[in-house]
Amino acid sequence: IAHVGSAGAMREVRELETVGGTLGLQTSSIEIRQAEDIAPAVKALKGRWDALFVATDPLVFSNRTQISTLALGARLPTICNYQEYAEAGCLMSYGPNVPDMWRRAADVVNKVLRGTKPSEIPVEQPTKFDLVINLKTAKALRITVPQSIFVRADRVIE
Repeated sequence: IAHVGSAGAMREVRELETVGGTLGLQTSSIEIRQAEDIAPAVKALKGRWDALFVATDPLVFSNRTQISTLALGARLPTICNYQEYAEAGCLMSYGPNVPDMWRRAADVVNKVLRGTKPSEIPVEQPTKFDLVINLKTAKALRITVPQSIFVRADRVIE
C-alpha cells in the first residue's frame, strides 16, 4: 500500500515489485490518495493476498495504527520500514535507526558550523538498521516467528 502522491513511496513500490519478481513472488500495489482510501484498500486485500508491505510517507505514517488494525482484521501480516509501525501493531519492521541518523546529521551540522562547505561533505546512507518484531501481532495472526529471524531482532514487542 502506498500514497500515490509520494515519490519516495512509489519508488519503494517499484523496487519491491522488481525484487519480488526476481524471487518469483507475485506483487500488486494499492495506491491511496487520502486517509479515507485506507480502509477500503486494506479490506480489498482480505483473502486475496498473503501479506502487506506498507510504503512509508507522512500520510501513511500518521495512519499507521489504522493500517495495522485493519490489516490484523484482514489477517494480513504487515512489514514496514520504521519501528513506530511495529509499535502500532505491524507484524515487523526493518529499516534505518532514526536516532542514529539524527546523530549523524548532527555531525554534518557541526562540520558546516565549523566552516566545512556543504558541497565538500559526502552524502551518507544509513548504516544502522533495526529489525523489530511485534510478538503480540504474531500471536494474534497465529504466526510462529522462525528462531533464525527471532534471534536477529533488535527489539521484540511482547
